[in-house]
Amino acid sequence: MDKNKLKRLVNLADARLGAQAIFVTDDWFADVNRMLSPEAPVWKEGVFDEAGKWMDGWESRRKRFEGYDYAVVRLGAPGSIDVIELSTAYFTGNYPPSASVDVCFSPDHDPTDQTQWTELLAAAELKGDSEHYFEIDDDRPWTHARLNIFPDGGIARFRTYGKPFIDWTQKDKTESIDLVAALNGGVALACNDEHFGTMGNLNNPGRGVNMGDGWETARRRVPGNDWVILALGCPGN
Repeated sequence: MDKNKLKRLVNLADARLGAQAIFVTDDWFADVNRMLSPEAPVWKEGVFDEAGKWMDGWESRRKRFEGYDYAVVRLGAPGSIDVIELSTAYFTGNYPPSASVDVCFSPDHDPTDQTQWTELLAAAELKGDSEHYFEIDDDRPWTHARLNIFPDGGIARFRTYGKPFIDWTQKDKTESIDLVAALNGGVALACNDEHFGTMGNLNNPGRGVNMGDGWETARRRVPGNDWVILALGCPGN
């Protein structure tokens, strides 16, 4: 998987963009929303909470009956999905052997029992303590994703890289809009250096939470300047 491709896409399942797990069958051992964190998973040696060993991700209990666990995620913005990332980092004997992803387009309300889901990723084999990337050939927009794990276990990170969908024909052309915002399809394409902070932080919504939540280069000791190129989500004035 060419990770440079991911930099040209927006992770629609990023908590910073407002993505949120709105339903989960079981997250007894580790809160489901941890898997939507933009940070890399971490291991905390010797750290336990009331449920047991603290894990950086979503973890359900071992099933004692037939079935499987799943979580429904409201994406931070409607959009198409080009790449799905499933990380089992630090989950070794407690990862699910396989997982699949269903999606739906429900812009006006969250899914109900009557919602029709579309399978975007068929059940795929997973390995422990590993990163898995699945390229998707589908340009339809989606608003929600359902991650199914078979039958149970832990997922460190769930990410859906794609392109936000906005019906620009319905936008008031006199409205002032942030054309480079990630939620409007803006994306950082390239930069000369991101030693301390990544360029993809520049167009996230809201204020930066700390000095690491932005783009920062190393101190330059030679002539020249630093630069970053961002693509607007739509042509505009």
